[in-house]
Amino acid sequence: MKILYIILNVLKFLFIITLVSIAIVPFLWVFINSFKSNSQILSSVAGFPDGLVIKNYWNAFKLAPFVIFYRNSVIVTVISTCLNVFILSMSAYVLARYRFKFNNALVLLFSVGLVIPGAALLQPLYKTLIATSLYNTLTGLIITYAAFGIPITLYIMMSYFKTIPESLEEAAYIDGASFLRTYFQIILPLSKPALATAAVLQFLLCWNEFQFALTLTKDVSKRTLPIALYYFKSAFASDYGAMFSAVILVTIPSIIFFIIMQKQVISGLVAGAIKS
Repeated sequence: MKILYIILNVLKFLFIITLVSIAIVPFLWVFINSFKSNSQILSSVAGFPDGLVIKNYWNAFKLAPFVIFYRNSVIVTVISTCLNVFILSMSAYVLARYRFKFNNALVLLFSVGLVIPGAALLQPLYKTLIATSLYNTLTGLIITYAAFGIPITLYIMMSYFKTIPESLEEAAYIDGASFLRTYFQIILPLSKPALATAAVLQFLLCWNEFQFALTLTKDVSKRTLPIALYYFKSAFASDYGAMFSAVILVTIPSIIFFIIMQKQVISGLVAGAIKS
């Protein structure tokens, strides 16, 4: 029995190591190659650099307008995340707490967005934004991203609201609190883990999204950070060192943001998985 227990622990450990390696090794490989010259990358892709080529990061800023892309990404991501979480938290609260006609139908309608691929929405979105004069604008991207994150945010917030005892709201109503005061002063502060979880997932969606950003914008002044990687590939030559540096510059903010918020994300997902 003890031998079986040891074997199971070893298998669990190997499984975890495998998952961690799949997640970390590609990032480390890109990070190491960002300090190599083109000749070093082409001669030894998996080896360590002979010396740190710091100028790759400087070349990345010269080849692509990173300052503009960073600014646009911050504006679009922050506003879209705040808009999505603020509106969907209120919607999820009503759907989770109150029973009315078409309640389940509304939840199902929002959930359908989880199974619709983004590519299928490109053409109608493109035509809609042109018709509303929102094509090639940051406002168009903000609205698109906020809407695209509806199913996940709604599901997370509804699941968490169902874990909050209804007696808290009943006590507030007895004390004379209004619906809005109960929501903003009691329910919302208790929902911080779920809000953080939804915000992180929405942040990652907005920050790393490429397809919509490429299709729904055309001017450099309106494009976001993932588009910057387009500047490092041409038909005749490529600066691989600068391209790997650009990948690090694009991905590192989302990694840092997730590390900062990971405790809230884990607590939000765990609490939301338990239905009272």
